[in-house]
Amino acid sequence: MTRIVVVEDNPDLAFGLRNNLEIEGYDVEVAPDGPSGLDAVRAHDPDLVLLDLMLPGLDGFRVLKTLRDEGRQMPVLILTARGEEADKVRGLHLGADDYVTKPFGVLELLARVRALLRRATREPAAEGAAAAAAHVAAGEAARFGKVEAEPSARRVTRAGEEVPLAPLEYELLQALWRRGGAVATRLDLLREVWGYSAAVVSRTVDTHIAELRRKLEADPAHPRHILTVRKVGYRLQP
Repeated sequence: MTRIVVVEDNPDLAFGLRNNLEIEGYDVEVAPDGPSGLDAVRAHDPDLVLLDLMLPGLDGFRVLKTLRDEGRQMPVLILTARGEEADKVRGLHLGADDYVTKPFGVLELLARVRALLRRATREPAAEGAAAAAAHVAAGEAARFGKVEAEPSARRVTRAGEEVPLAPLEYELLQALWRRGGAVATRLDLLREVWGYSAAVVSRTVDTHIAELRRKLEADPAHPRHILTVRKVGYRLQP
């Protein structure tokens, strides 16, 4: 049975999350603070973690960093307060896979949980090969500006210096590269990288694009390669 750990200090919200997830057939463990959240993850080795950021004892940022530093790669869906854009960016930078903003709808939350779990169990190599455009040869490096991405090693460098990318950031970069300069809509990227359906409304693509620009563009405020196509999506300019 798929196991989920919910780390949430609001007892009413934690109860609601547990109830709805268990109705969907998941095995759920709930922790009310940061230290017990870490203990729960270590003890139960869940398939996914729902992590509030504002926690007593140890905030969600430190919980997330500790989990990633320990090498735990299960998907983490963070719960953020409305309007706290900096918290979302920081959470993604520390290795979160996505975020939802409180208050959120149960159906959308469940859709994201299902998509993240599917993504965690799929075969990346097979999906990457199937989605690759015909002009991109297997194992061909992506190069633009001073950036080079090596698919075989999942390694990205800028001006010869390695740039650490989170797994989703790397997959987003590859999804743009495979299109050979063509536009990818936000929905295209949500489906291809996150496995989301049209029913899920998310700004996570924009937040991840901002992180890619911060890491790979010489001037992230005026990008030359990772370009916005207004009202449509994004494209990669070699």
